Amino acid sequence: MALKDILPGKLGFGTAPLGNMFRDIPEEEARATVEAAWADGIRYFDTAPFYGAGLAEIRLGDALGDRPREEYVVSTKVGRLILDEVEDVSARDLGEKGDVFKYGRPNRIVNDYSEDATLRSIEGSLERLKTDRVEVVWVHDVAQDFYGDEWLGVFESARTGAFKALDRLRDEGVIKAWGLGVNRVEPIELLLDLDTPRPDGFLLAGRYTLLDHSRALQRVMPRVAERGLGIVVGGPYSSGALVGGPNFEYAPATPAILEKVARIKSIADQHGVSMKAAGLQFALANPAVVAVIPGASKPGRVEEDRAALQETVPKAFWRELREARLVDPAAPLPFGV
Repeated sequence: MALKDILPGKLGFGTAPLGNMFRDIPEEEARATVEAAWADGIRYFDTAPFYGAGLAEIRLGDALGDRPREEYVVSTKVGRLILDEVEDVSARDLGEKGDVFKYGRPNRIVNDYSEDATLRSIEGSLERLKTDRVEVVWVHDVAQDFYGDEWLGVFESARTGAFKALDRLRDEGVIKAWGLGVNRVEPIELLLDLDTPRPDGFLLAGRYTLLDHSRALQRVMPRVAERGLGIVVGGPYSSGALVGGPNFEYAPATPAILEKVARIKSIADQHGVSMKAAGLQFALANPAVVAVIPGASKPGRVEEDRAALQETVPKAFWRELREARLVDPAAPLPFGV
């Protein structure tokens, strides 16, 4: 089944913030945010054991516990086991995301992409989510931003372990789809080059945004579209930089990024366009993209995302972005600009 036929709607909910991303979020605020997403009509929720060492999954499971299970779709991730024992959170080696979840649970996180760990990881997720199934499973972070020069070895471990296990689970009907959940383009290229296994799509975070999309556009988007697979775009606001935040890619934004944001915002202001609308509608204009999943940690953010999706953005705005060379010449834009 194609990914676009599994996911209900173009707007999903990314739960990384529920894992206490960057700050200690009160339980009631986390729950209110999920409830706001539900009230808004969102029925696709993406999570991962990594988000706060299981905290995001626990909170999502608590918030959705009394909802009819057939009415919503969940994707989670494998590659990291969350153990009962605790560890020194500050001593974790998390690549480029060192402090992102320092306010999460202190449970020990073990990286393991083997077949056995994949099955155990899914079991743990089902327990935390209080559900009997997840529809989509992404293999998490088999890329340079976590593993540096060793990422190809980690990818190979996933190829012989997680990929085969998920291919089998999908074929047996235990899950409906699987793929990679990554912040880099190269692992997707590598998997697309293999004859087997057969992924159904990818969650690509931060690499198909208004601020950073050229490599994905050249290397993977056309191939994904040609094969009838789908891309879920995570991090459409580039860790907040696009909408006025201080961070890009989980770190302080560089002067070059801030200048690009200012130039886009200047054009957006002239046309009365919100930056959220520009970001979401840009991502969804690519035929390979089946959904966007901005994260939210406050109920009001969900309303903003929905409004951004429905906002009328004039054709002239996209044309001016194109003329100012603020988007890749090959990037598909709304209205076929």
